Amino acid sequence: MELRHLRYFVAVAEAQNVLRAATQKLHVSQPAVSRQIRDLEDELGVQLFERTGKSVRLTDAGQVFLKEARTVLERTNEAVRNVRVFAQAGETELHIGYTPVFRTQVLSPALRAFQRAMPKVHVKLHDWTSEKIVTSLRDGRLQLAFIVRPAKRGAFRDLRFEELLREQVHLAVPPTHPLAHRRSVSLAVAAREPFVGLTREDFPDYCAYLAAVFAPVKNKPRVVEEHDGMTSVISAVEAGTGVGLAVLDYSFGSRVKLVRLTPAPKPFSLGMAARKGRLSPATEKFWQCAKEAAASIGVFSKK
Repeated sequence: MELRHLRYFVAVAEAQNVLRAATQKLHVSQPAVSRQIRDLEDELGVQLFERTGKSVRLTDAGQVFLKEARTVLERTNEAVRNVRVFAQAGETELHIGYTPVFRTQVLSPALRAFQRAMPKVHVKLHDWTSEKIVTSLRDGRLQLAFIVRPAKRGAFRDLRFEELLREQVHLAVPPTHPLAHRRSVSLAVAAREPFVGLTREDFPDYCAYLAAVFAPVKNKPRVVEEHDGMTSVISAVEAGTGVGLAVLDYSFGSRVKLVRLTPAPKPFSLGMAARKGRLSPATEKFWQCAKEAAASIGVFSKK
């Protein structure tokens, strides 16, 4: 029996569906998961699941084994974290990820404060997609990340998240666009415009947010272009390709005009994420520097 068997078993038990566990939790093929579950049941000599159509349900033996499997996996994760903390006691590098919508007004002052406090630790910043950031936090490639809180509940269950700020979303239009001279625009009017956004594959939360914003109106916006970064989105809007959603404080000067949407969409919740458990000294210090930077410019949101 390997840890992989336990991880696959727990994922299927929580999803109550082999396909959903394979594609959404484990990111492997369904046959591979089914094979591992069969191997595990053969080794234990007991049936762990009852199959009912496309769903599965734990047997009584499966319920007992689920509790034990979770305990083993948590103890293993704790052992890995403890070893990493020990190894990083004299750490010289700190890898930090951030999404393209996170503004530099927090990241830059936090970085400066951290460098003054821990000058021997070199910080490497990674401008990655939300999906890659979350994966990299879990596998240890990143120690900390600045990211948008996902709309899906439970997405950060194994991560520590703290909100730093909330950003109000506006409609970004070219300066010469007819809507650029209006103080506000309704969702119905905005939906008639061609939209430019972030790629669905790399930024599913952004696409889900776009859909949620225009859920109250009958006609939905037509996305004519997708880009892998906010800078490219703004460039496309500036060129007149279409309009887009952007946060008010994103740094793009006078390249586009931001118009208030009515009714106002739910703000983005942005904050810091890291693995649960004890943080390394450098990670903990950067975490505190970021909180202080957000508080100093008056954007820290108390829960």
